[in-house]
Amino acid sequence: MKKFDWYIIRKFLTTFVVTLSLFILIIIVFDVSEKLDDFLKKNAPLDKIIFQYYLNYIPFFLNLFSPVFIFIAVIFFTSKLAAKSEIVATLAAGVSYNRIMRPYMMAALILAIFSFFLNAYIIPKSDKKRIAFENIYVRDGHDAYVNNTHAQILPNTYFYMEFFGNDSTGSGVSLEVFENKRLKSKLFARRIGWKRNIQKWRLEDYMIRDYLADGSHVITTGRYMDTLIPFDPGDFFRRNDDVQAFNINELSAFIEEEKLKGNESLHFYITEKYRRYASPFSTFILTFIGVCVSTNKSRGGVGFNLGVGIFISFIYLFVIQYFNTYGNTGLMNPLLAVWIPNFIFAGVGFLLYRRAQK
Repeated sequence: MKKFDWYIIRKFLTTFVVTLSLFILIIIVFDVSEKLDDFLKKNAPLDKIIFQYYLNYIPFFLNLFSPVFIFIAVIFFTSKLAAKSEIVATLAAGVSYNRIMRPYMMAALILAIFSFFLNAYIIPKSDKKRIAFENIYVRDGHDAYVNNTHAQILPNTYFYMEFFGNDSTGSGVSLEVFENKRLKSKLFARRIGWKRNIQKWRLEDYMIRDYLADGSHVITTGRYMDTLIPFDPGDFFRRNDDVQAFNINELSAFIEEEKLKGNESLHFYITEKYRRYASPFSTFILTFIGVCVSTNKSRGGVGFNLGVGIFISFIYLFVIQYFNTYGNTGLMNPLLAVWIPNFIFAGVGFLLYRRAQK
């Protein structure tokens, strides 16, 4: 590590932190103005708004906008170095272009590691608190009930419910168990309710029809029955975005559970998992492209390079969102959907690198 390396790393990280912090403050101001009516309407306490909501929203903002501001930070201070002919002087002193790139990649490695831990562990922990706040003070009541719920809750076990409300009670329940593709038993219940004190579901006015091997069946009826149906009441009202509150280990376990249930949103969850691994690599790609764009002195100065950089970064984010949409809906393999943008812009970076060396 030379003084040159420390100089570039310090400039890179300082510029990134300052620009991103200022932008986050602006975003928070706009978010407050948008949600102020909800806060006042639902009497949200000021301390919870600050410490439970916005303090836990900052990691999400950091991760969401960091690719753009990594790019802007690199272009901004590198263009200033180029404008003062410091890059030319460094190259004239015998320092290769690859050697100039080294401290940038080292700083990008620091940010990539930080981005991964944000995605995998820090954001999920903070999102649990943020989502709890939103459920009380921000989200409206349009999710007060769900109708016609179908799910595979265990291998060869299928669950259906006509209606379920956010008071953890429902009606029109059926549970079918198959064995070797043959219906083994079927349960009907007029009502169902979650008993939090015993962590069980209580069925009311139930009937169980057991099918025997000889083709006959046995019917059992009763007024009440407590049972361990593997369903959490919160599962019925979970939004796709709520999986951000799962850390990487919880998300992997959740995906395995949803595979058994045949969840229609499974592609969304798998895409989210792969995105957390692919996202940190954008730090290297955008840093690499940023250096290639800004090391040559431009007639338009820093402003021109910044304009080019912002344009490329937003194109990059658009391409990421475009392919993620295909992954979320199952129109494309989720693994390909999250990695294709990195491959495309890695190729763009290589072309710019060849041009910059000349």
